[in-house]
Amino acid sequence: MIKVKLINRSDNPVPEFATEGSAGVDLRAFIEDTIVLKPLERAIVPTGLFIELPLGTEAQIRPRSGLAAKSGITVLNSPGTIDSDYRGEIKVIMVNLSNDSFEISNGDRICQMVVHQYERFEWNNVVELNESGRGAGGFGHTGV
Repeated sequence: MIKVKLINRSDNPVPEFATEGSAGVDLRAFIEDTIVLKPLERAIVPTGLFIELPLGTEAQIRPRSGLAAKSGITVLNSPGTIDSDYRGEIKVIMVNLSNDSFEISNGDRICQMVVHQYERFEWNNVVELNESGRGAGGFGHTGV
């Protein structure tokens, strides 16, 4: 199990896994005043959370499916990456893709966070790549 150091400067509970099979935890807004996101407007929403990830891990910030499906609210630059050497407050870039204004209040669950291990890589400069069955096909080349 990956151990993540956490400082919670908010008045919200520590994020927890909702179920045994949950891949991530929901993060909550930590704000004094309600944020009203108008259609196509974006805002950076603080969480009051600060983390220290072990080297070789990252945290990904992802949209909550219920907010996206029901209200058109999502996270820009998704998934957002929190590097293991970042020590600042976790803040989330939210955007309203609906036609209606949307309110974010203190304590609202705004996104989910998943922690992953990764491998560093190095470049191997070559003059050609091996052929594959797919080749350069992309952007829907296998159909809709």
